[in-house]
Amino acid sequence: MRYYKTRNIATTACKKGHVKVNGATVKPSREVYATDKIEVRKDQITRHLTVLDIPPSRVGAKLVDIYRVDTTPKENFDHLELLKHAKDHYRKQGTGRPTKKDRREIDEYLDDSFDHDESYS
Repeated sequence: MRYYKTRNIATTACKKGHVKVNGATVKPSREVYATDKIEVRKDQITRHLTVLDIPPSRVGAKLVDIYRVDTTPKENFDHLELLKHAKDHYRKQGTGRPTKKDRREIDEYLDDSFDHDESYS
């Protein structure tokens, strides 16, 4: 079943253990049958797919959804959204590394946010 854009990417994912069929880690040459349950780790979440049928020949990416069902729990997608928002919290994408002024503002904010209790010294 096609999930990755290229065979090379799919092979690498299998070798790294990111693909499981019926709960077992598989090699790239593993054949898939109807009713198999596939787990694919991609984009920091594990997607669950169920194979409905095997196409008679290779098909394009748009037609693959006819032969599989995505049964990924909604919580996995919620977790992905949380990860995206958490990453944006620190620094907006494309702004590069902090300038000297930005660094001073960050340090000042961190110093103000933590109480330095002198009684522990």
